[in-house]
Amino acid sequence: MPPKQSATLTEAELRIMDVLWRKSSGTVQQVLDWLPGSLAYNSVLTTIRVLEKKGHVKHVKDGRAYIYEPTIGREEATRSEIRHLVSRFFRNSHEALLLNILQDEEIDAGQLKRLREMLDQHDARNDTRSEVKGDQE
Repeated sequence: MPPKQSATLTEAELRIMDVLWRKSSGTVQQVLDWLPGSLAYNSVLTTIRVLEKKGHVKHVKDGRAYIYEPTIGREEATRSEIRHLVSRFFRNSHEALLLNILQDEEIDAGQLKRLREMLDQHDARNDTRSEVKGDQE
């Protein structure tokens, strides 16, 4: 029995998705040409087919060539990866993830300030939503 396909992106899949997000579409040869380093055509083709099975990529036929394009955006893929990370390592606790990040000694004062600003904006949005919801009831 073959191993279960992961819903997350492998390093190779992410490199290909990066190319497709930047270029919006391309043939296997074009993706291969845009990738750094030297890879085999069949390796890129196999990885693109895996991405297609996962639902991250689709193709359209253009003459004899298949043109591949992403079906999910970078932001959606990022959120999915973060949900997977939170589920796998932090028992579905976003708080535990944030606390882990804050305990990282490599976060500088500027980054902490930006995080505080984002939390304040998040709180303000939630306060506005609560007020609107209360008015509707």
